[in-house]
Amino acid sequence: MATREEILDIHTMCACSHTRMAARAVTRFYDDALRPSGLKGTQFVLLAAIEADEAGSITDLADRIEIERTTLVRNLQLLRKEGLVAPEKGANGRRKPTLTEKGRGALDAALPLWRIAQGEIENRLGYGSWQVTRRRLGELRKAVG
Repeated sequence: MATREEILDIHTMCACSHTRMAARAVTRFYDDALRPSGLKGTQFVLLAAIEADEAGSITDLADRIEIERTTLVRNLQLLRKEGLVAPEKGANGRRKPTLTEKGRGALDAALPLWRIAQGEIENRLGYGSWQVTRRRLGELRKAVG
């Protein structure tokens, strides 16, 4: 049977717990900042990834943003219902999402709000500390991926 100290260590030391708490806090921060645009942080990031047009298919996009394909498909369906994305045939013949005119407008409207939020994160942490944090988060993803 686990000791009380071992159980308490789960809360204080668990990488899963700490990264999830941080992710929820950051998500709330960006959701609040982007609220005037009508987009959530996750939607904004997804629209930006689509607009970057580096993915040739839904699977490529899922790999690029490191999200389960089924989760991505559900998110794309919601954005499609809102008229923000539409499917298009990619160069390889597979379907890929593209932004509609309304989607580009939503992204453009949210971009200044995102810049303010991103600047606030960088100011609160310090730009150098944010760069280290970003790099370390990438290292963490690679270590467990």
